[in-house]
Amino acid sequence: MTDNPNEIEPGGIEPGESPRVPRRVIGTPPPRGGDSLLGPDAGARPQGNGHAAALAHGEHDEHTADEPVVGEVKYPDPADARKGERRASLLFLLTFVAAVGFVASYVIFQVGSVEKTATSNLALGGSLAVALLSLAAGLVVWARQIMPKYTLVQQRHPMASGSATREEVAKTFLEGANESGLLRHKMLRRTLLLASAPLGLLPLVLLKDLGPLPGTSLRHTVWKKGLRLMVEGTRQPIRAADFNSPGGILSVVPEGHEDDLNALAKATLILIKFRPEDLKPGVNLNWTHDSIVAYSKICTHVGCPAALYEQTTHHILCPCHQSTFDAADGAKVIFGPAARPLPQLPIGVDNEGYLIAQSDFNVPVGPSFWERGDAEAEARGQA
Repeated sequence: MTDNPNEIEPGGIEPGESPRVPRRVIGTPPPRGGDSLLGPDAGARPQGNGHAAALAHGEHDEHTADEPVVGEVKYPDPADARKGERRASLLFLLTFVAAVGFVASYVIFQVGSVEKTATSNLALGGSLAVALLSLAAGLVVWARQIMPKYTLVQQRHPMASGSATREEVAKTFLEGANESGLLRHKMLRRTLLLASAPLGLLPLVLLKDLGPLPGTSLRHTVWKKGLRLMVEGTRQPIRAADFNSPGGILSVVPEGHEDDLNALAKATLILIKFRPEDLKPGVNLNWTHDSIVAYSKICTHVGCPAALYEQTTHHILCPCHQSTFDAADGAKVIFGPAARPLPQLPIGVDNEGYLIAQSDFNVPVGPSFWERGDAEAEARGQA
């Protein structure tokens, strides 16, 4: 004997049941001839005078006051169910339109500038939000206005399932499919399938962004021989004679590419004026002009703009993760997570005295990528 009211007495174990397993408590009467998830025998509990007569004959009442009483199954009114079907179908059609709009937005709104990217993100995010919200709302309307309402209460039972339980689950699934109305309501079923089809294809559309492969594009920038260095912002060329104050620093972009964000992501420079005695062996003097040195502004850690310069120590600091480079010694890493120095760009002057590039960088700029390999070793081998 125990204090657990749900424990089965040893003499009351039914065939196929294990001891000390609580009984399943289901008190819902069978609706519509037993076509319910509750099963055909649910609700067989005597009521009224019949219940009192059963107790008078000494029968045990298993439904105590502490047990939950499950309510009757309530089927929706046919007219309300039809209204719900129309509402859910309308929401599923809206899902279809929004999903098609997502694909159309991906094709129509191309990126390439900050404004175009913002418009593309707004169109893609808005259409996807409408598609998912309308699909969810349609499913909620379906469940609340079309499917029947009842409550099931089931006590804990062993995790292992026997063949009888599996058969019951299969039967329950079929009953649930029948009660959902999926087979009876053709318009609801067809609009749901129509709404789901483009949503399933959306990931395939986005696969386009996985390619094409970069090939050798990450290994080169737009810098080439004779291209002038332009001050970022003012877009003015730089005369070497005018940039003559030691410790001075400028942010520089290539001529003709001032508005090309893809080009600037790799080609932006920092230009530093040194005293001749401050330069160390790490700087390639053949790539300088009058102690003016040009380094890539793209940090070799994760690509942040490394442009904080401390004049007294000649240190370049990346503000993202505090990688620090010695500008007087070839921008070698002296602190932080960056693994390589900032690449140096060969520079010179043209006939008018303006600073120009002598060539592209001899190694890829920015952070590592899969195809990069040991570009520094390759550059040394070609020197």
